[in-house]
Amino acid sequence: MVEVLADQTCTNVMEEVRARVDRQPLGWHDPHNNGTYWITAQGKDEIELQRLTGDKKYTDKMVLTLTEGGLGRTCLINGCSESQVLSIQDFSTNYCNLRMLYCGEADGCKPVLHELLPQEKWAQPTPGAGTDQAAMPDDMTSQRDELLGNRLAAPRKS
Repeated sequence: MVEVLADQTCTNVMEEVRARVDRQPLGWHDPHNNGTYWITAQGKDEIELQRLTGDKKYTDKMVLTLTEGGLGRTCLINGCSESQVLSIQDFSTNYCNLRMLYCGEADGCKPVLHELLPQEKWAQPTPGAGTDQAAMPDDMTSQRDELLGNRLAAPRKS
């Protein structure tokens, strides 16, 4: 689970998450092993998603809940990602699943519509899971650029 404060309205956060999912693979690319996201349900303040790993072996389920902050200028994102198979050590995959949906330019990500300027407040992994930012791709922007240039980057941990 993660709790993140975005320096955007929740409407803009929802638009950015949807845009990242809707514009795969050419308008946005999941830099964490080239996974594929899709939306399974959406309400005004909540979005449920799934992600298929780049090697098409594993599917994870996620939910993001959005709460407007003070004066409607910020948005608190609470997220949870869960592997759908027994996973004793996930190499921070569930954390990365979530982070790829809100990360910003300072993280090496390329926003589609809105720079969210996220500030992670806390991350609470399930037993055996991790929250290691070092597990993220070294240079997420160049991986995306390579994909868009039809040069697939080498796969990373799922």
